[in-house]
Amino acid sequence: MEATEQNNSKVVLIDCLQSWEFHVNQAYNQNTPVVVHFTASWCMPSVAMTPVFEELASSYPEVLFLTVDVDEVKEVATKMDVKAMPTFLLLKDGAAVDKVVGANPEEIKKRIDGVAESTRVSLA
Repeated sequence: MEATEQNNSKVVLIDCLQSWEFHVNQAYNQNTPVVVHFTASWCMPSVAMTPVFEELASSYPEVLFLTVDVDEVKEVATKMDVKAMPTFLLLKDGAAVDKVVGANPEEIKKRIDGVAESTRVSLA
């Protein structure tokens, strides 16, 4: 159940279902929103979004950023009903609250802003 971090990355690479459950449960217990990038090595738009996702992770330290390769961890992709790549899923309180399908950095940032802001408000 070892989650590997890419270099100095703030993004956690999920490599198995147990790792997924561990990180999502931990985020739920700490009232931390989660943003998940469902990707595939063969999907060029997904690959192109990786540096953007890394940058977003650095910009939002209060949010947990996870990456799931749909070919490596099919159970998670199936469980979360992911059918296209890239898909970005936002979780709050352990449940999906928003989804962005496709490589759209501005839209993803806007949605993350909304989730991060609602968390700040609920903590205040």
